[in-house]
Amino acid sequence: MLTVYSDSHRLQHGQSELIDGTLKPCFETPSRADMVLAAVRERELGDIIHPRRHGLDPILRVHDADYARFLETAWQRWSDMGRDYDALPKMWQVRRLREAIPDHVEGQLCYYSMDCGTPITAGTWAAATAAADTALTGADRLIGGERAVFALTRPPGHHAAFDYCGGYCFLNNAAIAAQALRDRGMRKVAVLDVDYHHGNGTQDIFYRRADVLFLSIHGDPRTEYPFFLGFADEKGEGEGLGYNFNFPLSAGSCVSTWFVALDCALDQIARFGAEALVVSLGVDTYRGDPISRFQLDSPDFVTLGARLAGLKLPTLFCLEGGYAVGPIGTNVVNVLAGFEARG
Repeated sequence: MLTVYSDSHRLQHGQSELIDGTLKPCFETPSRADMVLAAVRERELGDIIHPRRHGLDPILRVHDADYARFLETAWQRWSDMGRDYDALPKMWQVRRLREAIPDHVEGQLCYYSMDCGTPITAGTWAAATAAADTALTGADRLIGGERAVFALTRPPGHHAAFDYCGGYCFLNNAAIAAQALRDRGMRKVAVLDVDYHHGNGTQDIFYRRADVLFLSIHGDPRTEYPFFLGFADEKGEGEGLGYNFNFPLSAGSCVSTWFVALDCALDQIARFGAEALVVSLGVDTYRGDPISRFQLDSPDFVTLGARLAGLKLPTLFCLEGGYAVGPIGTNVVNVLAGFEARG
């Protein structure tokens, strides 16, 4: 399987996030991608290529232009105030506060962020656009006839919505790629999110559309991040009604329960008649993940890959979460190897 990788991911290296009521070193670090790349090479998964640049146009197909402009300029405006540390919000536009976009960068940071765990740094924009290019290059290769491509995207993307960042995510790589596949002639595209945390950003982007089916298997938002989306009764709106499927599972759910949800999702994809599949590949469903609570073990990721291959669709994998850094490479490559072995 072809892998697309950009070393520019290293430019995003946040120093701290607010978690458990205190500032701690970020769980989302460059070492995650390093470990995955090392496993791809060690297991001889296939060729590794660099992405080509695609510019802003495909990003703006799924993201608000003002939001993209904020991301592009935020660090310069932040550092112009003499601040050489990560930019994090200090409040949010919540119920009954006026919904207005402030002029000041600090106010915009609060407006365009959904949490205090997604630091903007000097390299955020370059890293995020390189990740989007990585996903787009993978989509290019699917259009060109590849059966499957792995886009080693970092920073991840599935929490980034039309006009806000969060959950370590700035640009929604999977959504950008899915839209590119549509724009290149695929009539129906499915996006399956297997990360422990609900893909709220992807749901937000496609919630009112019938041409992109979104499905997510994740920890129940009654107890798990991102808390405010990911419930089973969220089915889509308008033309998108019936094209959004959430499978929230209780924290600690066993492997067999998780695979029952996967089979339900795969059945919906088959019924939809998708012409291509984008997988938001988070492996924080691993039993040893420090910020997640499912029970999958490394061999189970081989099974996941084989089940996905059973759909017999052109498939693009975009890396999302997974914070047990030691086994992340094994777990990711197990999915890809399981997919390849199924043939």
